[in-house]
Amino acid sequence: MTAGEMKDPRELRILAPTAILGYGFPVESFETGLARDPHVIAVDAGSTDPGPYYLGVGESFTDRSAVQRDLSLLLEAAVSRKIPLIVGTAGGCGAAPHVAWCRDIIEEIARDKDLSFRLGVITADVEIEVVLKALKSNEVIPAGGAPELTESAVVASTRIVAQMGVEPIIAALDQESDVILTGRAYDPAVFAALPIREGFDRGLSVHMGKILECAAIAASPGSGADCVLGIIRDDSFILEATGDDRRFTRESTAAHTLYEKSDPNRLAGPGGVLNLEHCEFIEHADGRVEVRGSHYEPAERYAVKLEGARRVGFRSCCIAGVRDRIAVDRIDSILDATRGQVEEMLEGNSGDMHFHVYGRDGVMGKLEPERRKPHELGLVLEAVAQTQEGADTLCSLMRSTLLHLGYPGRISTAGNLAFPFSPSDISMGPVYEFSVHHLMQVEPEALFPLTVYEIGPARKAI
Repeated sequence: MTAGEMKDPRELRILAPTAILGYGFPVESFETGLARDPHVIAVDAGSTDPGPYYLGVGESFTDRSAVQRDLSLLLEAAVSRKIPLIVGTAGGCGAAPHVAWCRDIIEEIARDKDLSFRLGVITADVEIEVVLKALKSNEVIPAGGAPELTESAVVASTRIVAQMGVEPIIAALDQESDVILTGRAYDPAVFAALPIREGFDRGLSVHMGKILECAAIAASPGSGADCVLGIIRDDSFILEATGDDRRFTRESTAAHTLYEKSDPNRLAGPGGVLNLEHCEFIEHADGRVEVRGSHYEPAERYAVKLEGARRVGFRSCCIAGVRDRIAVDRIDSILDATRGQVEEMLEGNSGDMHFHVYGRDGVMGKLEPERRKPHELGLVLEAVAQTQEGADTLCSLMRSTLLHLGYPGRISTAGNLAFPFSPSDISMGPVYEFSVHHLMQVEPEALFPLTVYEIGPARKAI
């Protein structure tokens, strides 16, 4: 049954195959989900979790072969059953090169398997001039503790994308797209679009999408590489694991509802806020959980989140271990001395030096509340400079200086570091940071153009 043919709005089933396209899923679990006759297959393909590099450089953080494997199964199932397939945040970040990369995979699969369908492609790139105009009109505000946006930060951005809500996806469904590929999208949007289009409650739809976007991570035991089914009704939605060894519980569902939220009761998204203050989780004996009471509050002015990345230099790293008791006890003064000697050699033009001390506080740094006395340390020496050559030079000097640095109580002169690899220094390439992490007030249809293509023997844009 296609989206356009839906007659009975009392129950709508959404199959979420995996947490991120390319993470994989068991075929048996997927087939179990298909046997439940879903009205749509939807999958999130991206995240900002891997950091700004992939947005800035225009590459996917997921492997092409893995994405192709997942898409091959999803496309065949959706096209053969005549149900929509919706892929959100193509290529990991949802900018133009990521969308093109994912679209190329889709078309390659279509050729190999002789599939014909209508492909709706929605882009999410935002021109610098558009952001600058909104900034001057006071229509841009910081999100999540970001600083005030400046013109220089906008201009320096390699790419800027906007998180689309459900509206552009609904437009693609209205254009009878069989497969929808989006640029950067609000994670729940690809799951919530069809239910909202069919008249289901927006709060329930978005909350269900919030759970489904991570697939079986919200089940018990959790996994990012397994399928789940979402079933929405007029006054609730139900979560159902399709893998034999998983089930949903009140705790697992409520815990994931709190996932990636600074406020336990409110989750902001494009155009409004999901209010969960009166949310109720009902555990069923068959391993399913029913959710009620989710409420959506529309904003006075529609806004979307912008994400932009700019290049700030190049990075080189070196990984080493320390097991000398004296060096472990005095590691802070040793690293300070290393930094001082390198800065003196380079006369202050060294770039940025960072020492990550694993086994003590490598993950949390100065915020670590449980510093304990270790018997060995893992060190990551990180050098950032304006050129790769400069970063390589800085990393080399950091490594060689630390390797032979004399310190009080030192006994051995053979070297202070143990290296797991040869060569020890690694050129990491360009370094990016998020330059734009802000909300921009806009009409939703203004930023996200849709193009529909006929995929099959005669390809053309409509």
